Amino acid sequence: MSDVNKTIQKWHASFKKGTDFDSWGQLVEAIDEYQILARHLQKVQSAASADFTEDQKKTIGKIATCLEMRSASLQCTQSKEEFKLEELKKLETIIQNILTYNKEFPFDVQPVPLRKILAPGEEENLELEEDEEDGAGAAGSTEVLPSRSPGTLLPRLPSEPGMSLLTIKIEKIGLKDAGQCIDPYMTVSVKDLNGVDINPVQDTPVATRKEDTYIHFSVDVEIQRHVEKLPKGAAIFFEFKHYKPKKKFTSTKCFAFMEMDEIKAGPIVIELYKKPPDFKRKKLQLLTKKQLYLHLHQTLHTDS
Repeated sequence: MSDVNKTIQKWHASFKKGTDFDSWGQLVEAIDEYQILARHLQKVQSAASADFTEDQKKTIGKIATCLEMRSASLQCTQSKEEFKLEELKKLETIIQNILTYNKEFPFDVQPVPLRKILAPGEEENLELEEDEEDGAGAAGSTEVLPSRSPGTLLPRLPSEPGMSLLTIKIEKIGLKDAGQCIDPYMTVSVKDLNGVDINPVQDTPVATRKEDTYIHFSVDVEIQRHVEKLPKGAAIFFEFKHYKPKKKFTSTKCFAFMEMDEIKAGPIVIELYKKPPDFKRKKLQLLTKKQLYLHLHQTLHTDS
């Protein structure tokens, strides 16, 4: 069996696993499986691989969009745009026959537009460090950014008695060259002491505006696990990413993190560290000596 057929087989197995969890009412497991598969499909959609034609990649991207829509429906019971399990199951034969599928896609959805996103540290081999250049935007300038990618933010989980849910509003980040950053966004993840993801990774939409040395996000991120269920030593990471047109890829510029003892209602300001992100928190280097930070506001929701 060819590698491509093996890959398609794995996709089908993952899809079946997710829909089985879904039909059994194991929603957390279903959401995780859908999101893992969606990310795999999106990577293939954006890769410069000859294994799939451009039309096939477009279909693969649409399947990923449907998986994300079903995942969002499971997490938000008030959603008017519910995407039902019966609808999702219609995609099973498309996944199995992706190499020969040539009919119209059954749902009016579009692939999430992706640019090449490199693994943490991968861009180190491709670019000279540009963060210390002093060509920042003019002081006092304000720039409203166009609305681009909608991001991959997830709705708040259902509440549980005696448990707390955390909403983090990313307010703004201070950078001396804020005016030069193109399509800036944040990737938010929760990782254990070994740097392994505990929750689904979320991307914010592109920032709303730049002003002086700040990039403003004003966006809420719902942490996808009750605070009491987060393992000891876990941390919430914020990776600041922006697009580099000359290199044609999205680069991580810096990162910040919050540890469990910093989870408290109200505002918090955290330090920025040099890339690549060190998810094990062993060798941290501050990005700058200047007074530039990531500004957040935390809200705890408790169902007593």
